[in-house]
Amino acid sequence: MSTNILEAALVGLLPVLSFLAALLYLDSYKLVKLRAIVTIVASGALVAGASYLINGYALDLVRIDLTHFSRYVAPVTEEFLKGLVIVALIRAHRIGFLVDAAIFGFAVGTGFATVENLYFLHLVPNAGMGTWIVRGLGTAIMHGGATAIFAVMGLAFLEQAPGATVRALLPGYGFAVVLHSAFNHLLTSPQIATLAILVVLPPLLYVVFQRSEKSVGDWLGQGFDADTEMLELINSGRLSDSPVGEYLNTLKSKFKGPVVADLLCYLRLYTELALRAKGILMMRESGFEVPVDEETRAKFIEMRYLESSIGKTGLLAIQPMCHMNHRELWQLYMLGK
Repeated sequence: MSTNILEAALVGLLPVLSFLAALLYLDSYKLVKLRAIVTIVASGALVAGASYLINGYALDLVRIDLTHFSRYVAPVTEEFLKGLVIVALIRAHRIGFLVDAAIFGFAVGTGFATVENLYFLHLVPNAGMGTWIVRGLGTAIMHGGATAIFAVMGLAFLEQAPGATVRALLPGYGFAVVLHSAFNHLLTSPQIATLAILVVLPPLLYVVFQRSEKSVGDWLGQGFDADTEMLELINSGRLSDSPVGEYLNTLKSKFKGPVVADLLCYLRLYTELALRAKGILMMRESGFEVPVDEETRAKFIEMRYLESSIGKTGLLAIQPMCHMNHRELWQLYMLGK
């Protein structure tokens, strides 16, 4: 690789990779592991390859010039494909807060932009340094930022309306498409397009991080107190006098005695693991990395056994006591489920 090509590659890739590294650094609770980021960046790269094939087919189908295609069609298909990775992560309970939503979203865009810029380097190896500055600071950051915004808005709306999945995701998708299309409209003045992206996206993501960090802290404090109270109640033998005990008592008419006992064991295990997960996050925020020990792994094994014993109906019945929203489920996957 010649010096000029190497310089072009560095200018085209370093800004977006550095921005992603900065987001990881700002994540004081270390919600996202580096291994997960590498996997998601690779997913974004695969999406870029799929996008190239789909856009090629769509370009032949719609029969419009490349400029109009890049403004009105490519943003729709590319943001949809990048968004699918985020949707998969949300459905798998791997995203719990706006912070990790933004990081994962930007990671998808980073993988996409990396492949796109390397392909452009292959097509136009002699492009000037000005072109690569625009592609590195403009196009690449736009791809990461657009998907990050989709992830953040999607998660925020899902928290407000958990059952309305498609409707909750549409505003973020629309915003990402409009941002992408607006950037491509401005490519007749690439310096302005790049400046606009740099002015809008970094402050926006910084605000998201600040608000989400506070949200994480509030959730940890409230959740830790609630889980501690629940565990004390179970271990004290006074559970039958509480609303939770009364609810369990009503289940005796719907489930056999051994199943109700398994439900109580499951509630205790779930609460212990939730406390463990919150404790680990608090330690991370203080700068300590706490590994998952054998005792915790053993509890997950017991939990899986109880899940099979209780069955889907039993799990549905106990959900009100376990508060199985997306954050509560996310913390279990973070812990190692």
